[in-house]
Amino acid sequence: MPVKDPSHLVQLLSAYQPADPAERVMLADTIHLIQSYPTRCANRELLHGHLTASAWIVNAGRTHALMTHHRKLNRWLQLGGHADGDLDLERVALREAQEESGLKSIHRLASAPFDVDVHTIPARADVPEHLHYDVRFLFAADDAEPLVISDESFDLAWVALEQLKREELDLSIQRLIAKTAHYSR
Repeated sequence: MPVKDPSHLVQLLSAYQPADPAERVMLADTIHLIQSYPTRCANRELLHGHLTASAWIVNAGRTHALMTHHRKLNRWLQLGGHADGDLDLERVALREAQEESGLKSIHRLASAPFDVDVHTIPARADVPEHLHYDVRFLFAADDAEPLVISDESFDLAWVALEQLKREELDLSIQRLIAKTAHYSR
């Protein structure tokens, strides 16, 4: 059953410590969105922007991350998606990760958010350009478990973090990689 009360999410995000000034601004913007639209912030019908949740999934050795070649955006990203009214964003991230990968071994590594990012999604068809207020959680999974590519992806792959560092990825992915290197087991 979806969580509809935003107070727990505001409390969770208020306790979160951002990595840098840019993430601090995105965190404040996310909290502002929730407080401004407490009953609609997690609905994609809020056309200027809405909450999403992502799963940054690493293997047991923290050497690889599971990435998806996103079909609509045609970019390599972490798994995740729309909250669709559910303010339990950790549950949303886990559900999206399972649906998009077929993995059963996914488990959380931390109960707090791992990252907060606000980014622009380009317009397409009948959906205008809008913002995703993305709350990201850290998970681990067995990288030997078979992957199942969903219709939302062109491909899925475990990619070495060292290789990802060399790719021209956006700042939010670079931030996730850096945080993984500093995450204490």
